[in-house]
Amino acid sequence: MWDYTSKVMDHFRNPRNVGVVENPDGVGEVGSLACGDALKLTFKLGADQRIAAAKFQTFGCASAIASSSVLTEMIKGMTLDEAEKVTNQDIADVLGGLPEQKMHCSVMGREALEAAIEYYRSGGKKTAHVLEGKVICTCFGVTETEIERVIRENNLHAVEEVTNYCKAGGGCGGCQDEIKAIIARVHGEPLKPETPAPPKPRLTTIRKIQLVEEILEREVRPMLQQDGGDIELIDVDGDRVIVGLRGRCAMCRAAGFTLDGLVGAKLREFVSPELVIEEEKP
Repeated sequence: MWDYTSKVMDHFRNPRNVGVVENPDGVGEVGSLACGDALKLTFKLGADQRIAAAKFQTFGCASAIASSSVLTEMIKGMTLDEAEKVTNQDIADVLGGLPEQKMHCSVMGREALEAAIEYYRSGGKKTAHVLEGKVICTCFGVTETEIERVIRENNLHAVEEVTNYCKAGGGCGGCQDEIKAIIARVHGEPLKPETPAPPKPRLTTIRKIQLVEEILEREVRPMLQQDGGDIELIDVDGDRVIVGLRGRCAMCRAAGFTLDGLVGAKLREFVSPELVIEEEKP
């Protein structure tokens, strides 16, 4: 289970400012259901040009709800120039910290706020906060510009850290070498040559099943259970791993992402890159 602070749990269980501001001055929408997280932030300015009201709607985990809730509280009373300076680390700090694997939720909050401010300043013409640059992570649509930004703002030095903050590299893993190169460039360090990994011994069927069960228990189940879901291993047939999604996961519109982006990524990383994840047939 994630080690959440009491403040995170308070904002998760009792979220503030849920909904949409009537006749908003700013509207910001980021993320997508395909990626597992989505957030809409709206705000209304008062006569003094300070944020008088802010509300949110989100599809996401406890960290996403808590980050969005606390952000709406933080920016009330701020001018847009002041709100523009709020960072993802500021959001996490006010919550007393977030698990490293959930820092991307605070980044999503910061991006939604920036999108809402851009909407206002463009007179409603710019409806999405789009960072220019080459798309590095096609699984989650993360650009080189966004990766560089989270590295600089949060002093990141490892691919896993980048994944925690913006999800890049957390899907198929095909962009991880590019992310390593970006990290080295941002910090002005030479790119360290890869040391070839020794070939892994061929897994027996019994050992493969054991490893799959261990990874599901250690890396996957706690994440799903935190959001009211669960997973059951049905069968392992060669490189096919057949699972059943349970609880809220069984009814989730992002189940496809959960299977490949989470379950598949973890099993391919820790068990075998050849594994194919399938959901049991009804």
